[in-house]
Amino acid sequence: MEAKAGKDSFSGCYPILNFFYFGVILIFTMFNQHPVFLAVSYAGAVVYSGILNGWKKTLKQSFLLTLPGLLIVALLNPMFNHYGVTMLFYIESSGNWVTLEALVYGIVLGAVMFVVIQWFSCYNQIMTSDKFVYIFGRIIPALSMILSMALRFVPRFTAQLHVIRNGQKAMGRDTGNGNVISRARHGLNMLSILITWALENAIETSDSMRSRGYGLRGRTAFSIYRFTRRDKILGAIMTGLFVIITVGCARGAVFAQYNPRILLAGFTVQGRTAPVSCSPVLAFATYISFGLFCFLPVILDVAETKSLERSRKNVGQDIGLTYRQIYEEMEEEGIRS
Repeated sequence: MEAKAGKDSFSGCYPILNFFYFGVILIFTMFNQHPVFLAVSYAGAVVYSGILNGWKKTLKQSFLLTLPGLLIVALLNPMFNHYGVTMLFYIESSGNWVTLEALVYGIVLGAVMFVVIQWFSCYNQIMTSDKFVYIFGRIIPALSMILSMALRFVPRFTAQLHVIRNGQKAMGRDTGNGNVISRARHGLNMLSILITWALENAIETSDSMRSRGYGLRGRTAFSIYRFTRRDKILGAIMTGLFVIITVGCARGAVFAQYNPRILLAGFTVQGRTAPVSCSPVLAFATYISFGLFCFLPVILDVAETKSLERSRKNVGQDIGLTYRQIYEEMEEEGIRS
């Protein structure tokens, strides 16, 4: 069964918690190149994307986009970068050695890029334009509106282009009709319609926001978001995990070096260890905390689903007992009468 986009439990949390979650995930994923961190982050992104976007779409994106792209980046990096001391083979045409360090670093760079893309697919489902404007509308009203419009620019253009193309196809003016010149003319016509729609839509949005007093001092705004007890507990858990991860990273738990030799915290590579003083307990706590942080929305969704099932079961049992009592009372009254 395909999951409905943006319908998980975490999407109903306070917007600041949503933004804080993705901010922490993206920062630690982009600036930490330790394989364990990247593997945990990718696993969390794939599972959460499966819940939000459906497993079919997520697995299709992983196998058709992530793996081929990762291989391309991994192979291109050692072709242009020749640092490292572990020689693998020599390319006579270019006169350069391919090193193990450059190859591994290429895999790491590709992994970072595609893990971030996977997380952004989840971000687009959870952080809607309403949430973004709610968080930054009072601080930077103009910039928040511009960023909100920019983030939904591609999805809205794609949807409108689909509508325009269906209309043109009904009139026999699709890009697949006619010769090459006709197809080009039809494509330019659809592009012209799309640009005209975009300009008109921008003017209408600007007039609408100006008439509502957007950005004026003292302006109030309707909000459906409330900071509940659940949000307080979740915020405390996220803050605690963030502190542990930050302390572990500062102590070198995720130290990773690929030039000139591969040095990884917690691993012995080619007889060498990373020059860090982080204790194994702190390193383990850092990895566990980051894993819990990545899977926090999944854990929350599973816990609330189980709680809802128990509630429905208890309600069903209560209703059954109530009907049984009614029948017994009716039978007793019939016997007495």
